[in-house]
Amino acid sequence: MPSRISELLEQHQGQHFDLHEQYLNNQMVRVLKTIGYDRTYVRAKGQYLYDSENNEYLDLLSGFGVYALGRNHPAIVAALQDVLSSELPDLVQLDVSLLSGMLAEKLIKNTPNGLDRMFFCNSGAESVEAAIKFARFTTGRKHIVYCEHGYHGLTMGSLSLNGENVFREGFGPLLPDCSAIPFNDPEALEQALAGNNVAAFIVEPIQGKGVNLPDDDYFPEVQRLCQKYGTLFVADEVQTGLGRTGELWAVNHWQVEPDMLLMAKALSGGFVAVGAVAMKSMIMDKVFNRMDRAVVHGSTFSKNNMAMAAGLSTLMVIEEENLVEKARTSGQQLISRLSAMIDQYEFLHEVRGKGMMIAVEFGSPRSLKLKAAWSMLEAANKGLFCQMVTIPLFSEHRVLSQVAGHGMNVVKLLPPLILTEKDIDWIVNSFDKTIADCHKVPGSIWDLGKTLAGHAIKSKKA
Repeated sequence: MPSRISELLEQHQGQHFDLHEQYLNNQMVRVLKTIGYDRTYVRAKGQYLYDSENNEYLDLLSGFGVYALGRNHPAIVAALQDVLSSELPDLVQLDVSLLSGMLAEKLIKNTPNGLDRMFFCNSGAESVEAAIKFARFTTGRKHIVYCEHGYHGLTMGSLSLNGENVFREGFGPLLPDCSAIPFNDPEALEQALAGNNVAAFIVEPIQGKGVNLPDDDYFPEVQRLCQKYGTLFVADEVQTGLGRTGELWAVNHWQVEPDMLLMAKALSGGFVAVGAVAMKSMIMDKVFNRMDRAVVHGSTFSKNNMAMAAGLSTLMVIEEENLVEKARTSGQQLISRLSAMIDQYEFLHEVRGKGMMIAVEFGSPRSLKLKAAWSMLEAANKGLFCQMVTIPLFSEHRVLSQVAGHGMNVVKLLPPLILTEKDIDWIVNSFDKTIADCHKVPGSIWDLGKTLAGHAIKSKKA
């Protein structure tokens, strides 16, 4: 007998856009319909999505990094089924659960040296909020330093550390005592820390908005400066962690040891939201320093059995399927093959990244005809060229990708770590054909470009 949910899904099949238009964010529906992304997905497996006509799409977004193992991984499904069938006590609150202790132990054994205590929450943004509070209490200082163009979440505390104004506009006043410095600039960091009043420097090892990579000597210098000035070094690995960059943690590329390491997204296995902060004992012991402070910070649904089981199973799959090494080698292959096109195509300027976190950057061409077409798009809206790439990648080649950030001519690839040789060929061939079409002026893809420019100009006037 079908469950009530399956019956409801059957009854409402095909109504998802109508329901969202009426009851949720109707602007998102407008965006999807405008750019031709209004598909009815009915099934997902691994790195693939399937629509109502059984067309197969290659997902290079992976839910903004959530689906590092792919969608509906059978091991995670089995783990969650085990929990559901076991009738375990959950969220007793005046208790400590076994599964959360097991996940904490597993994580600590696999984090950089010095991190030996765990705090669980429900999301990446919550982990950032916890880090802000813990840093302030531990150091007795108020100031937090973050990087321009960084992204740390959309709750009020995490939003206060976002380096992109588009997310901040209209939501102020935000947290006081927060300031931004350029990424990959140790001199700017030292200047910010020199007053001995900074509680924490919170930074992504690789910036998600743009996939901006640091110089090899940057993070060793970050660690040295933070230690020198008594500032906590907090690595936000919500997106870069758990194998994404070809190391279990991105900070391992530079062999540094942060005071706190933030994680979420992929730890969920793609099923149950979970976030966490790995930290040094002195931070945990400082914040929770007396019995009457045992509940001074927490979250009602943190450490729930389903989330903890998903996290445990995710770590086991990463180990058993050797996904860190797979991300490293497949990512290197993909970067190399896409980079080989740079000499062939004027618009293609750079391909960079680590593991399965890759940026494909476009820029102004040399030839006058192409330069005029580029300038037309840039005048309408900076970064519009990339929309002209991602839309046909999706509509003609069924490759789901994203622009790396507002006003950027960067396409970001954040695929599941399980890509096959067939998938890599699919990606490379799709980019090759799409970029080649961009060099045909006039051409059908530039008709799309003119339409996008028209929408952008109309939007500015509105």
